[in-house]
Amino acid sequence: MKGKIDYKLINITLLFAIFYLIYQTKDFWLGVLNVVWEISFPFLVAFTIAYAFYPLVRRLVNKKVPKSLAMIIVIGSITIILGGIIYVTAPVLIDQITSLFNGIISFLREMSNHYNINFKTIQNTLNSGFNANLEKIGGYISNGAFSFIGVSIDYLSKAFIIFAAFIYFLADMDKIRSGVKNFLIKTNKRAFKYVQVLDDEMGKYLTGFVKIALISWVEYTIVYSIIGHPNAVMLGTLAALGNLIPYFGGIVANIIAAITAFVISPALFIKTCIVFAIFSGIDGYVINPLVYGKSNKIHPLVVIVSVFAGGILAGILGIIISLPVSILLIATYKFFKGDIINIKNKRVKYHENPKN
Repeated sequence: MKGKIDYKLINITLLFAIFYLIYQTKDFWLGVLNVVWEISFPFLVAFTIAYAFYPLVRRLVNKKVPKSLAMIIVIGSITIILGGIIYVTAPVLIDQITSLFNGIISFLREMSNHYNINFKTIQNTLNSGFNANLEKIGGYISNGAFSFIGVSIDYLSKAFIIFAAFIYFLADMDKIRSGVKNFLIKTNKRAFKYVQVLDDEMGKYLTGFVKIALISWVEYTIVYSIIGHPNAVMLGTLAALGNLIPYFGGIVANIIAAITAFVISPALFIKTCIVFAIFSGIDGYVINPLVYGKSNKIHPLVVIVSVFAGGILAGILGIIISLPVSILLIATYKFFKGDIINIKNKRVKYHENPKN
């Protein structure tokens, strides 16, 4: 009909216009998102930590321990463990980082001399990057920007906010979970069951990760100290942090250990390789299965693909969150698998007999 307004075309035009305006003002919106992220990041970290340690509080409460006492036990244990790690690692960590860096440079130099391989580009890149960071730190110190006040505002205040928010989140986690539960049950029971599945999977993953990271730090720090590796504390810390990157994180930590040991002595290199071979097997076939159990069992190929995709899409952050995201996606597929099959069956029946 002539003269009739095509609202569909108008809506599409408006939609494209909105996208165009957002694209043209992307710097502004990215700035807004950056500010929002800076503000919310400490609270997200605090909630994640509280979410990970909440099962420990619940376990103590289920054993007739008063909630306040259970929280004191959990928070006190975390504080003592972290304080002990910082107390042990802080004095030697900076020295070991420098020693580790020098060991890698020496390894590349020896490989270049013995096997006539040109590593000069890598050496120059590492040297320039390390020296640039040292000069930057020196500039901060000389300008007074690295004063106690600056450090406290930039780091200590964030740590305090995270710790305080963690306590409040942990104390109110029952209310938070109950509120979400009641809302979802009233809104959509199916959605509640879905969120319940995701909650169970993520709870198992986070609790297991905390245990594995602590075990890895103690395990490798002690083992490398026993064999006489000068960077034992640093390597234990790398092994613990390496659990953030599935499969590859632990391998990288052990490769760094082997490289620095190679520079020091052939005997230490052999001992380090033996530790690598034995404890990688213990971690993969004994400790990890015992901690994680049969849950969160993902095929190694899926993990490798997810790590690769996460690195391309979001860099180091994408690599770190690749495993939990994979766990959530697999849990989502399993939950809706029956619905997907039913939809396919209905389509097949419709094509076979469209009259019905």
